[in-house]
Amino acid sequence: MGILSRSDAGVLSNADKSSVLSKAIAASMANQLIDEGGYTFNTHKKLSGQTLGKEFERATMRFVRDTFPHLQHLRPGDWTVVQLGNNARLKTSDFAQYEHLAYLSELTKANHELRASLGNDYVVAPDVVVYRALCLDDDINAPREIVDERYATRADLRWMDDGKKPILHASISAKFTMRSDRAQNSRTEALGLIRNRKGCLPHIVVVTAEPMPNRIASLALGTGDIDCMYHFALPELCEAVEQSGNEVAQETLDTLVFGKRLKDITDLPLDLAV
Repeated sequence: MGILSRSDAGVLSNADKSSVLSKAIAASMANQLIDEGGYTFNTHKKLSGQTLGKEFERATMRFVRDTFPHLQHLRPGDWTVVQLGNNARLKTSDFAQYEHLAYLSELTKANHELRASLGNDYVVAPDVVVYRALCLDDDINAPREIVDERYATRADLRWMDDGKKPILHASISAKFTMRSDRAQNSRTEALGLIRNRKGCLPHIVVVTAEPMPNRIASLALGTGDIDCMYHFALPELCEAVEQSGNEVAQETLDTLVFGKRLKDITDLPLDLAV
């Protein structure tokens, strides 16, 4: 069963059934997708919210995995894209910039006073991550000798022993819709990554299928936490909002798009290559 589906009543799975505008925008987007790409939407009972969320995370991971690693001519590297939530063996502390979090976690487990003082807000759990494997000296020195046993021995990119961690390149939060406070978890995750890093900050982005511009704006507006939000069908969303005739929704969407706070999902791989 697909993530984007239509109920017996004609309501799309990403629409708020209590909102006339949400249903209209979602329906228009779906019709455009059908006309443009020959998509078909099965009529079935809507998947549960948790299942929809996980499937959207998986779809986001597959898209990034099928695109970004192939931009080697723009951003060379040995890249891995994985859905972190379904990978119990991989944690945020398994990356170079955040490996110290494992030590903090052990300290707070053993010390109740320390746990009360620090809390656990340093723990972050992105939905999808992109990380880069470390480079061997032979690869670094391929054009000319750059590193040796004396120099650049602490550079994160250089592999020197089995204990060094790969580098977190991007944290991607996937939110199918944004009709609950849980959507704001993306901002909490972002702030945790920003405050607790030791080293370079990874790209921090959010991908959504939410049809309502005001709900997207609740997370997209402002700077300092997430890099940008990406919509799974932004051209179709823009057309649908224009067709709705809702001036407030149109103005909000224009602010997001022209203010570089909302882009299409197809922009994401190239932005990750920056």
